[in-house]
Parts: sequence; structure tokens; C-alpha cells
Amino acid sequence: MRELRFIAIEGVIGAGKTSLTKVLANKMHAGTVFEEFEENPFLAKFYTDRRKYAFHTQIYFLMSRYRKQREMAQIDLFNSRLVTDYLFVKDRIFAEVNLSEEEFALYDKIYSILSVDIPRPDLVIYLQADPELLFKRIRQRGRAYERDIDFEYIEKLGEAYNTFFFHYNSSPMLIVNIKGFDFLANPRDLDLLHDEIKNLKEPRRVLSRA
Repeated sequence: MRELRFIAIEGVIGAGKTSLTKVLANKMHAGTVFEEFEENPFLAKFYTDRRKYAFHTQIYFLMSRYRKQREMAQIDLFNSRLVTDYLFVKDRIFAEVNLSEEEFALYDKIYSILSVDIPRPDLVIYLQADPELLFKRIRQRGRAYERDIDFEYIEKLGEAYNTFFFHYNSSPMLIVNIKGFDFLANPRDLDLLHDEIKNLKEPRRVLSRA
């Protein structure tokens, strides 16, 4: 495998993407790029009425993620490392789950234009978890804009993510079942993940406590 300069961490809401991005980037002496969830003015309204605000929310996220990707494209990845808490192509997962057929057709035209020349990660880390664990984490962190998320939505997203990453082959991928791991509180867990990343030779590998 080529040297890892660009790592993208993915997973359903509550999987711990941002937290892992911070500690992994620190361990690898890498820069970071984060999604800007709280800046989306439609997000809280979306969780209250998904049908009404889905398109507004999705287009805002698409443009925000695209802007971040264009900024990343200016970074010299030959001389630096970068860890991000999202993968650009995952935007389409949410679009397929939340948009109507007509809305998705319009969205897909915009996405097709914006997705050209988006940087491709050297490695994708997919944080996989049961919806029960994800929902528990969401409730525990108590973010105001997430208080109206229901379990069925997390379950639906989980199914969509698993289907997407089952077929994903654009970059090497490390699938991490997060149950039993605590990458923030347990340095040994982070060391184990770091070793897996450094020694990864297969295009797809699973890391699990099971």
C-alpha cells in the first residue's frame, strides 16, 4: 500500500468520527478537516420534519462539504498528512435516504458536477456499530439539534451505510466495529488501531473485539 497521506473516517451519526479524527491525527502528527454540522441552519428543523426540510439540509451540506474538499485540494499532501471526519461521497447516502425521487434527481445533477476531481483518500476507516449503541451515544451527548432524532432514522442510516461500504472499493478500507473499543480513554485501543493502519496490506480489513 502507498504511504498514507489522506485518511477519511466515516460512520453513522454517533459513531465517534470527530473524536477519533482528533486523537488519530494527533498521534500521526497530521492536520485535520472537520464537517461543519452546527453551521447548517436547517439541521434542527430537519430532525423535526425530515420531509419538509430534507432538500434544504442536503444541499447546504453538499455545498459545505464541497467547499471543504476544494480547500483540501490546495494542501500539499506529498509533504503533509491529513485526517478528516467524513468522506465526500457519503453525502449521497443521506440524499438517497431522505430525498424524494424528484429531489434526488435534481440533487444528483448538482452532485455529479461537484464531485469531479474530489481528492480520493489513501484509506477510509469505517466505524461500524449497531443502531442501539449509536442511538444511546446520541442521547448521552445531548446536542440540542439532535434531540428529535428517532431510533428508526438511525436504523435506516445504518442499513444504508452498511450497503454503501459493502460495495465501496475506491480506496482501501479498514472496518472497525466500535463495540468494546474506547479510542479516547484507552491508549492501548488507539495504539492497536494505529498499528492496524500502519500494517494494513489488504484492500479491506475488519478490526473487531469479537
